[in-house]
Amino acid sequence: MKFTLSWLKDHLDTTASVDQIAEALTDLGLEVEEISNPAARLSTFTLAKVLHAEQHPDADRLRVCRVMTDEGEKQIVCGAPNARAGITVVLCKPGDYVPGIDVTLGVGKIRGVESHGMMASERELELSDEHNGIIELPSGEVGEKFVDWLAANRPGAVDPMIHIKITPNRPDALGVRGIARDLAARGLGTLKPLSVDPVAGTFDSPVGVVIDAALKDKGCPLFTGRTIRGVKNGPSPAWLQARLKAIGLRPISALVDITNYFTFGLNRPLHVFDVAKVRGDLRIHPAKGGEELLALDGKTYSVREGMMVISDDQGPESLAGIMGGEHSGCTEDTVDVFLESAYWDPITIATTGRALRINSDARYRFERGVDPAFTLPGLELATRMVLDLCGGEPSHVVVDGAVPDTTRAYRLDPARVVSLVGMEIPEATQRATLEALGFTLAADMATPPSWRPDILGEADLVEEVARIASLTKLVGKPMRRARPGVPKPILTPMQVREKAARRTLAALGYNECVTYSFIDSASAALFGGGSEATRLENPISSEMTHMRPDLLPGLLQAAARNQARGFMDLALFEVGPAFAGGEPGEQEVQAAGLLVGASAPRDPFGSRRAVDVFDAKADAEAVLAALGAPAKVQINRKVAGWWHPGRSGVIGLGPNVLCTFGEVHPKILREMDVKGPAVAFTIQVARVPFPKVKTATRPALAISDLQAVERDFAFVVDASVEALTLVNAAQGADKALIEEVRVFDQFTGDKAEAQMGAGKKSLAITVRLQPRDKTLTDEEIEAVGAKIVEKVAKATGGSLRG
Repeated sequence: MKFTLSWLKDHLDTTASVDQIAEALTDLGLEVEEISNPAARLSTFTLAKVLHAEQHPDADRLRVCRVMTDEGEKQIVCGAPNARAGITVVLCKPGDYVPGIDVTLGVGKIRGVESHGMMASERELELSDEHNGIIELPSGEVGEKFVDWLAANRPGAVDPMIHIKITPNRPDALGVRGIARDLAARGLGTLKPLSVDPVAGTFDSPVGVVIDAALKDKGCPLFTGRTIRGVKNGPSPAWLQARLKAIGLRPISALVDITNYFTFGLNRPLHVFDVAKVRGDLRIHPAKGGEELLALDGKTYSVREGMMVISDDQGPESLAGIMGGEHSGCTEDTVDVFLESAYWDPITIATTGRALRINSDARYRFERGVDPAFTLPGLELATRMVLDLCGGEPSHVVVDGAVPDTTRAYRLDPARVVSLVGMEIPEATQRATLEALGFTLAADMATPPSWRPDILGEADLVEEVARIASLTKLVGKPMRRARPGVPKPILTPMQVREKAARRTLAALGYNECVTYSFIDSASAALFGGGSEATRLENPISSEMTHMRPDLLPGLLQAAARNQARGFMDLALFEVGPAFAGGEPGEQEVQAAGLLVGASAPRDPFGSRRAVDVFDAKADAEAVLAALGAPAKVQINRKVAGWWHPGRSGVIGLGPNVLCTFGEVHPKILREMDVKGPAVAFTIQVARVPFPKVKTATRPALAISDLQAVERDFAFVVDASVEALTLVNAAQGADKALIEEVRVFDQFTGDKAEAQMGAGKKSLAITVRLQPRDKTLTDEEIEAVGAKIVEKVAKATGGSLRG
């Protein structure tokens, strides 16, 4: 929302500076995005007078001028056709920055003739697009500041512009008057009264209005309008054009500029039809489908069945509440107009606007909710302005429907401000604040005004009071303790577990991402999602249509964005929910990590290697250990389709899947535009078993002071045998004595087959035996070794390598 200081002062009687207003707006929740002050960028320019101008000796289109400035007579070379003796000009001296051409001037030579500055055009000073010649001022003294001259003669040209960010719950602040009301309630001035004097009609409108019965309850509760005949649709006045230009709008004609003025000034979108192009009455109805409309933005839209349109006897003339049609639009030849002011249902407008992908100022306001009670007063005020600027004769007002009843009241409890916000505000101040914002108070009940659809409960009353009082006045106070001593933990076991996952992943060198829970349909489908069960009814964009089935799509999208900016080696993680459906129980907390590119060297001279599946496995196991997962788990290769089938695995406890890790499938990387290699893991945080016994003490430390024994074994097995199968078999030979089994060598390839036979390989393991109560004898060690060989032979069909 953009507005100028003078526009604000039309509604607010204030002496506050721009900086004071900006500070108050941000504190009120209307965050200031930008302040543009033309006076600041024009402050260095002064007025000068051309004393003499003669032809440049070496250029037909240049003139050498002698100019009187506040620093004496200067020589300036100028190419403007109107550069001549006797005119008052705007002087840009050496060292001045000229915004329109983005140049800081210096003393230079033009075709061999020295020039000390320049005389500016309006475009070079960003006052307008005029660039046919330099500025000629009708008055002014040499040395006078140009901004002072503008303030006295063209105040709109130096009017500061303020741009604020509007949250969806504050549609009333989409008009200058709503902003002025907030500032007045804060105490920065007095809200000026807005008088609405009905304009008496002199004839019956030749254009009537009819709302289909199906739309009166939900769609278009109220439609008003009137015909104004005999208007002259020329350019709008300079003051109106200046205001529209200051907020980035292009003046078009008086009639169109008036509708834009009311849209931004009073949050009352309007539309004007050329009566000569309308056939019969205007009817508001659901579209049949298949119709087309050439809109005012020059685009043709196919109107779908059920969308709300305004039609005459010829067909659709306007997309209701969103954009008018080109056919019935007003031009310079328009003589008779029908001025429309209607109230449209926000949900209906939002649905149509998103389906057709039309963004207009009217849609932006109607889908957030304009003041329904101001529909007819807005028409009267707009009629008055049309008559003042364009002339004409008004008809009687035509109306169909009625103002929807938005009356509701909530109890005002002054003590709630203390309990909800923690501020001490007297009851009289609370009541005065609400009244200043337009609320009606009767005893302890407060009725919100019709322009505040966001007020829906007692807590909202408290918020309004605290917002106007300023939350910056909150004083930090320690919370009361119900009883002395150390309070009980307030985090749930799952919250503690999520915190442990985050800390562990961060300690492993990963950077945390916080991505949206919504992703696009195509990305969701790549990870087993994208079904109707997870589709959003009202997505905020086409890239956020489905609930994410996994955390990896968001991490891969983040990796792609980083790689597009030159960051190729990444370690990212996220902890959050993934969704299998739309019901409360169909979501699960995951902890996912992603490694892309090369591993970082240990020192400046260290070697780099591509990340591999074992990096992901090691990190996943570290997180599982931090979550309390048991050390003995099973690993299999039954992975989903987005994992590399030969370089990934599943860590589980029987059918309970705790984690999936491995390389991301190359097809997925191509679809997500990620340059590999990329390895990842996804941990199902809630599936890790919680301790069965709740105790505040740690388990007893089990260590042995007896010497451990390690024995190495090398087995010849089929090339298809997995190392894990062999390790598990050896581990099960004696669960009491065998503390650890690890693979330390693998011998494969042609040389291996030449020694051991075709289709064979050698796997070498180290078995660590840890006695608990006595030192092992050689016979006992040999017995365990024999049992290991037996178990491995039975599980793999292998034999001890000779």
